[in-house]
Amino acid sequence: MLAVIVSSRGSGKPLRPQRTIILVSTDQRLIETAGEALRRSVDYRLVVCDDARQAKGRLQQIEAHLLISDHLTSDRSGSGEESADLLVDARVSHPRVPRLLIASPEAAEAGARTAKAAAAYLFLIKPIVPAQLEIAIKRALELNELSRRHRILSRELRISMDDDIFDSGEKLSVKGGVSQFEKLVYASPKMAELVAEAKQAAATELPVLIHGETGTGKELLARAIHFNSSRMNSPLHVQNCGGMNEETLHSELFGHVRGGFTGAVADRLGLFRAADGGTVFLDEISEVSRNFQVSLLRFLQEGEVKPLGSDKIFHSNVRVVAASNRSLEEMVERGEFRRDLYYRLKGFALSIPPLRERPEDIPVLAEFFLEKYAGVVGRRVIGITNGALDALGAYGFPGNVRELETEVQRMVAVADQGGYVSERHLSAAVREAVPSGGAATGHRAIEGANLKEMVENLERTVVREALARTRWNQSQAANALGLSRVGLANKIKRYNLQAE
Repeated sequence: MLAVIVSSRGSGKPLRPQRTIILVSTDQRLIETAGEALRRSVDYRLVVCDDARQAKGRLQQIEAHLLISDHLTSDRSGSGEESADLLVDARVSHPRVPRLLIASPEAAEAGARTAKAAAAYLFLIKPIVPAQLEIAIKRALELNELSRRHRILSRELRISMDDDIFDSGEKLSVKGGVSQFEKLVYASPKMAELVAEAKQAAATELPVLIHGETGTGKELLARAIHFNSSRMNSPLHVQNCGGMNEETLHSELFGHVRGGFTGAVADRLGLFRAADGGTVFLDEISEVSRNFQVSLLRFLQEGEVKPLGSDKIFHSNVRVVAASNRSLEEMVERGEFRRDLYYRLKGFALSIPPLRERPEDIPVLAEFFLEKYAGVVGRRVIGITNGALDALGAYGFPGNVRELETEVQRMVAVADQGGYVSERHLSAAVREAVPSGGAATGHRAIEGANLKEMVENLERTVVREALARTRWNQSQAANALGLSRVGLANKIKRYNLQAE
């Protein structure tokens, strides 16, 4: 069981960020008590999970602000071991999420040991009344916010604010300034517009088509849409369509019966039937064959599922969210993708801009990944210097957010314990993207006997740097420079540029 209760928001009041509380329990009375407690206030979302395994999955998939565990829920034997493991693991994997433990009077002693091991904020004994739980939840969230502000102020005190190697901008403000849509972190207007559209799409039952380069976060956006829709109580299944032959892909999605093809030794349900009532995310939809496109179109139109080797037709109510790093519109014009399927898929069409087009997101993402991986590798770093942020901003990140995450993870791993991340911790590819003389600050020494030569020299430098940032991906470099691919090719030839 997975239940979600979203409190009603009063009209005429400004909307505040919604707080998500995960409750791990099978005690119906406790679930009803939590629902009653949260209905008294606005801007809360309650996600109820049956067991520790499901709760761990939700912690990875959605942005949680409080974890409440019923001590006896997860372990049917009554020892509460799975519940204890959940809270102790969450202490390490999600240290910013406060933990609250509830136990029956008979399990008070074992619950107290678990609460100590998990550094739980509060330990409560049943029976719990709504007003009591409401106060506990509010105080836990208030303490968490105070702890966040304390961490920021402590960092500001440790760092000499007169030293301009550190960024004292909005990201160090106790007021926040960073937006988040489940696991998507952003600060740029482009991403804010995209998220607003995604929230509109989540409120409907229409299919969603997401376009974006590799590493921009298409799957994160798809998951956020699912967990903010009316289907979030139901399953979300993910299938990458790239690199799979037609028969295998058909089996994965539509299922098969035993003996339906060579190697089919048992029946397979298929993701479309397994996700009935929920969502299926199809990544790299541009790679499916023409024959499979016909089957997918039929499913989108009629909800019909015909397993391989079967004469029976089943029906399934599934919302499809598809994604591609290639332009399906261009593929339609070239006859590579069915036009009718394209229009079926794009009930809502969302395009995630590449990281190079939203440089405002680089500092907040770097900070986000810094905190994430500093805990994973057991290191505590003070922060990241302005020089390192400038270097990251000057790099084109052809791998987008995924590449930035890997870069920050590496920087944290090689940084000194209790120190800070600086330019010397950057990888060679990022360091080489910043020309000597401070390209990141906008200062260049332009040579030339006259204006024409100076302009040509500057143009040659800019084109060469764009190609270096994108590792000579001419399509990406042309897009970054506002040129056509042919125009960029002409300049490469004109200036005799060659990849190093």
